[in-house]
Amino acid sequence: MAIRPLASHYLPFELPVKPHDERICKLEDLSKQNNMDLSADIAQQVAAREKVLAEIFSKLTPWERVQVARHVHRPQTGDYVELMCEDFVELHGDRAFADDRAILCGLAMMDGVRFLLAGQHKGRDIQERQACNFGLPQPEGYRKALKKMLLAEKLQLPIVTFIDTKGAAPDVGAEERGQSEAIARNLMLMSGLKVPLLCIVIGEGGSGGALALGVGDRLLIQEYAYFSVISPEGCASILWKDAERKEEAAAALKLTAPELVALGLMDGIIPEPRGGAQRDHQAAARTLRAAILKNLRELQSVPLDQLLEQRYRKLRSLGKYREAVLHNIGAATLG
Repeated sequence: MAIRPLASHYLPFELPVKPHDERICKLEDLSKQNNMDLSADIAQQVAAREKVLAEIFSKLTPWERVQVARHVHRPQTGDYVELMCEDFVELHGDRAFADDRAILCGLAMMDGVRFLLAGQHKGRDIQERQACNFGLPQPEGYRKALKKMLLAEKLQLPIVTFIDTKGAAPDVGAEERGQSEAIARNLMLMSGLKVPLLCIVIGEGGSGGALALGVGDRLLIQEYAYFSVISPEGCASILWKDAERKEEAAAALKLTAPELVALGLMDGIIPEPRGGAQRDHQAAARTLRAAILKNLRELQSVPLDQLLEQRYRKLRSLGKYREAVLHNIGAATLG
């Protein structure tokens, strides 16, 4: 999918790419309309665009990476289902309250490998975005995902989750229906599911809303996605009472893919097309598909008892802390 040259679709730091996109589109249209061979001119413009993209994306700041993860054209769970899966049977509802469209669940097949897919979906147009609550799942969405994961365990199918949310729905209704309990139950039960579990951050990975689909044997992240305890705006609002300090917060949060791998929170990075997944959905889907198949085959080759032990040790090793020596304080208190 090549982005058409509309100013509203370009992030501020992407604007140097816009003239090249415009020229390429004009040459392609001219070639079709007049049956002319302009392939050499198009190739020249494409090469020039790729050079500009390489320069821009080689020095993105953490905040700019967040903007790429939120790009309006970035592929979502529903897009990847259409591009990657040979077969997909959607499963609806939590059998308790409603069917939350912010989480898409279904039985999928790729290259003969069957698995359960559960992924967050924001919606692609305004109507779908409203129906999906702009990608902020309600507790029934997390309960739906867990119900389907338990079904996958019963059927002995591996599980793949796609993470793409700013966070769980924070409204009064969500709290009344047990948002925190739903997230906590997912964390608890996913940690013990007796099937391989692969989690992938494909866009935004914000707060407990992301973590509720992020407990597994391996946690991967696409190159320009992010994963954080809180959004940069939320962090800035809490620390400095000023959401405009979001760039400073993004840098402090260490939320980019390379930083997360260095911290040991991510197990690997899935490359994206130059300029981000939003510039070429098909190429992004091919790379993501290959990563899913590779990791599922590796995880399925591990004996179940060993897989569960590795998952337990992985989860127990997350985070670092330092124990303070309080002997002097204790002696002073006793004295």
